[in-house]
Amino acid sequence: MFSRALQSSTRRAVLRPARVAPGMVLRRLLSDDIRQKLDTAVHAHPLVLFMKGEPAAPQCGFSRAVVQILDIHGVPESKMQTYDVLQDQQLRESIKEFSQWPTIPQLYVNGEFVGGCDIVLEMHQNGKLEELLEKNNIIEPVAAEAAAPSSA
Repeated sequence: MFSRALQSSTRRAVLRPARVAPGMVLRRLLSDDIRQKLDTAVHAHPLVLFMKGEPAAPQCGFSRAVVQILDIHGVPESKMQTYDVLQDQQLRESIKEFSQWPTIPQLYVNGEFVGGCDIVLEMHQNGKLEELLEKNNIIEPVAAEAAAPSSA
């Protein structure tokens, strides 16, 4: 059928990676409109979570873990906005590009990207998440008297 030369040259052409200049990143660019909408969304509430599902019914274990951590810290619903990326494929892909973070969930505090489940969990474990939430007035600081043992 096809000559060996044609088959092998075709195979090389298919398998050969594109050459890219050093330091150049290949990625899809968000339109200005989508970038502006995402920027507005992450700044609209003190805490914004892009997740799979809803807080009452997360659709993946990582989203569930972040919701549970936020519940432990007592984040009020009035200061939190969640977006279900499973309802909008464009949102699901665009938020990954916007944050330059490849996974969902994604947590933002006052417009700043915090991270995904692994980072939120680590911050919860080392106390940095509570500090961040208090510093940004999302949760009330724990009173110093409540933390100190009472002297009776």
